[in-house]
Amino acid sequence: MLETPRSSATVSSDESHRRDLPEGGAGAVDALRVARGIARLFARNGIWCLPEMPLRNGRRADLMGIDPKGCVIIVEIKVSRADLLGDCKWADYLAYCDRFYWGLPPTLCRGPLDDAAFLPERCGTIVSDGYDAEIVRPAASVPLAPARRRKEVERLARTAMRRLCFAADPSCAEHGETG
Repeated sequence: MLETPRSSATVSSDESHRRDLPEGGAGAVDALRVARGIARLFARNGIWCLPEMPLRNGRRADLMGIDPKGCVIIVEIKVSRADLLGDCKWADYLAYCDRFYWGLPPTLCRGPLDDAAFLPERCGTIVSDGYDAEIVRPAASVPLAPARRRKEVERLARTAMRRLCFAADPSCAEHGETG
């Protein structure tokens, strides 16, 4: 079971993390905050994730990571009701992970996620304010086939190494793979 935030059972309202957020629309900033809080929760639990991870079906997972047991986790972040209700692509992610979570800010109503169309028996929910996060509904584990897991873990590792290399030496990007 994943650890809840150490300071309390609820998500903090600390705003000190705002100083390094990028400029842009409120939705993009909110999504970044949600991703940051989830990444912190995951890191405390030995789950390392990458943002904006391209999938082989042409989709892009908001967060994709691996837990200490090698399970692949995908988080789809939604910061508005319209975005949540209008998204038809999220089901395409299920074939690429053992566990799937919705990542939401504390201000977004979670009620729609109880609807059968959102597969509440399969999909978990994480609430994040940018400082920390809490799993409010655990995701069911639906194990990937071994060959698919091996391929996805390899893709995550290669993408992480490529991003690290490009960050250290941007000139390497001209030789790198895309996606």
